[in-house]
Formats: sequence, structure tokens, C-alpha cells
Amino acid sequence: MKSTGIIKNILLVEKETRMDVSLEAGVIKDIGKPNTLKGPILFDGSESCLSTGWIDLHVHAFSDFSPYGDEIDDIGVKQGVTTIVDAGSCGADKIDELYQRALYSDTQLFSFLNISKIGLERIDELSNLSWIDKELCISAAHKYPDMIIGLKARISSSVVKGNGTIPLKSAIEISKQLELPIMTHIGSAPPKIQDVIPLLRQGDVITHFLNGKDNNLFGDNGEPLNVLKEAVDRGVNLDVGHGNASFSFDVAKQAQSANIHFDTISTDIYKKNRIHGPVYSLSNVLSKFLYLDYSLKEIINAVTLKPAEIINKPQLAEFREGILANLTLFDVVDEEISLIDSAQQKVKTKKFIKERGVVTNGKFIKL
Repeated sequence: MKSTGIIKNILLVEKETRMDVSLEAGVIKDIGKPNTLKGPILFDGSESCLSTGWIDLHVHAFSDFSPYGDEIDDIGVKQGVTTIVDAGSCGADKIDELYQRALYSDTQLFSFLNISKIGLERIDELSNLSWIDKELCISAAHKYPDMIIGLKARISSSVVKGNGTIPLKSAIEISKQLELPIMTHIGSAPPKIQDVIPLLRQGDVITHFLNGKDNNLFGDNGEPLNVLKEAVDRGVNLDVGHGNASFSFDVAKQAQSANIHFDTISTDIYKKNRIHGPVYSLSNVLSKFLYLDYSLKEIINAVTLKPAEIINKPQLAEFREGILANLTLFDVVDEEISLIDSAQQKVKTKKFIKERGVVTNGKFIKL
């Protein structure tokens, strides 16, 4: 049911100002000065913040697959995330099923289609080149143009086995025909990172760019590799993709020192790392960047404006009267907690982000 009422005296992060927001049947009817709009109170935001709905650019939302799977709403609206982008859980074989499940979820779902038709049914999905079926990929993308916003290729040794960069070159060939970007997972060699990154183009996405594995984007001295700097210069997007093994506080500090900035902050979340960590939630991952002393505005931009741009859905980051509301409400809590990265390094922080509610397609859900 679409919601009617007032979100009262809440801090809009993008504009760094407090305001009242009036909803009528889920549509933003009025935006006013704090404590001025009249009507039933949906949420008192006097100690809270508001942004357009959070977008998690890298999740695994096909619950049939293990270990990389979860329920759509469990990693979506229940965690303050109005839009998730499934990052290659499904290839052409299972994309119909993912589409059907998305229809019955409160969370909006898009997909980077795995170029392997079997998707993550196996975790070596690019070890057999016959599983990369160009025609099936193109057919699936044409069947679900509103859902499939790109292609996914996981380029690390455990996935490609002896195939090196051949799967990525195949992905690029398919993506050119579809005019869609690629999200590329980077991990352990072979292939070497120096052979992978130069293949990526403007608009493509490197996920796991802050991983602490040997085959990462920063040299032994902590300086960014030339292939990384060149990729940034030509417009390749950098995505966090925390995951079970792909985020290091130490590497994040190296990137910060070198002024290598994330474009998007995402979780690479699935059931195991949601329940047992080190990911837990998008808000937990965002809190790690608050600990690293990034501003709240740039952190929130990385889960609103920038991912909306990458997936070519700019309307998801709009906040104005007359549109169906997609919003995230959250607190910045002054309380000491521990945070942990993928290398099991623990840090203490005195400030963290906690989701409080969402408006998803006009429906308010308090958390």
C-alpha cells in the first residue's frame, strides 16, 4: 500500500539541510521547511538523515545458489536498501527465475548478467568456454532490457582456471553488441592484474578494487599501479564490493593516501557474510568509510547518485515533488562499535550508520 503522511524535520544529506517531506499515496507531494508541513507523522526525523534510496551495486540475490545467494528483500529493503543490483548470480539459464522473484519483492532489482550461462551454479563458471554462449546472452538481455543493465565476468584463477583473459575478451565482444557495461571481478592470479585492467573501457566497473590479495591494484610500496591510474583516467568505475575476501582497511588507506577515490560502495553480500560477517549489511560497510574519515555526503553519493548513473537509471537518484518516493532513512549513531574487514582486522569506531526505514516505490517501511 502506498503511504500518506509526513517525514518530519529530517536532514537531507545531499543538500545538508533539514526539511519536512509530505507523501500522498506514495508520491512526494511537498518539500518544506522543518516542522511546517501538516498531516499524520510517518517518521520523526529530528535525529535522523534522509537520502534517495540506497543502491547496492553488487549483491547476490538468487537464493538457490550456495554459497553465493540470498533472499532479495533480506539484502534489500530490510537493510535500508531500496535497489539492489545482482552481480552475476544468474546467467541465461536462470535469469527467467530471478526476474519472476523480483516481481514479488519490495526491493527493486537489476542485474549484471553472468556471461556464463550457468551463472554461480558453480564457482568456476568460466572454466569451460562452451558455457559462454553469446547468442543466449544477447537473447536474455533483449528479453529483460529493463532489468539487465550490464554483464558480469569474474576474472580470477579459481573461476577461469587456465582460460586467462579469454572470458573477459568474450564479455567485451558481447557488451559491444549490446551497448552495455561490464562489471569485472578481480582476484587471485593468474591472470595478472596488469593483463586484466587494460581491457576495461569507459563506463565499465572494477569490483573488489580494495582487496588485499597479492594480485591487487597497489604495489608493495602502497602506490597505485599504472594500470589503475590509467583506468581511472579513461573513466573506468571503481566499486568496493566488500565481500568475504575483498576489502582491506590497509589497502583502503593506501587508496586514500594516493587520492584514488571509490565511485561506488557495495557489499557483495549473500547469506553467509550477512549473518556471520564480515559484511553484515550495507550500513555496516558504509560505516567503515565513515571510520576512514570520508564525509557523509560522499559516502551517501556512492550508494545513490553514482550507482544510478552507472546503471543508467538516473531517476533513482531524483528527489523532487511529483515523483514516486524511493528514500532511505538512517541515523549516524554516536556509540563505540567494532568493525572488521575481510582480513579479520578489527577497528574501533565511535560513529556508525544505522538504517531506520525506507520508502520503496511509495511504501514506507519502518526498520
